[in-house]
Amino acid sequence: MTSTLRLAEVTAANFDTAIGLKVRPDQEHLVAPVVKSLAEAYVHPGVAWPRLIFDGARPVGFLMAFFDVDFAGDGSGDRRSGLWRLNIAAGEQGRGYGRFAVESVAAEIRRRGGTRLTVTWHPGEDGPERFYLRLGFRPTGEFSGGQKVGELELG
Repeated sequence: MTSTLRLAEVTAANFDTAIGLKVRPDQEHLVAPVVKSLAEAYVHPGVAWPRLIFDGARPVGFLMAFFDVDFAGDGSGDRRSGLWRLNIAAGEQGRGYGRFAVESVAAEIRRRGGTRLTVTWHPGEDGPERFYLRLGFRPTGEFSGGQKVGELELG
């Protein structure tokens, strides 16, 4: 992975860049637009961790993570950390940016003392399941909001 890849906090200065990032038109039904993610981050302060992905000065994607969240929402103690959203810009896919995003979230989870990374994905042939499976995620058999849940053990 090239050393020019980096994550950047979403700020007032790069907000327009963030919301301008678009996935391919045939993928729009698979992932919410960045503007929705940023709205969710606003209404879930302290939970959402939105970041732009840059290759040098070029914005190539967006991710939003979460850390130590009550996944079931019922106080059962099922606390998880993971990748909430991943949007790699149209024309930028297949260059390792998605892998970089997952590895960056994994590193942040480890830094915070976590040992597993959770992700959800749109099921079906047109979804990103193959991408996540190649990275080592295993389906848990659960669904959340109609999406498959996968986990990656962070050894």
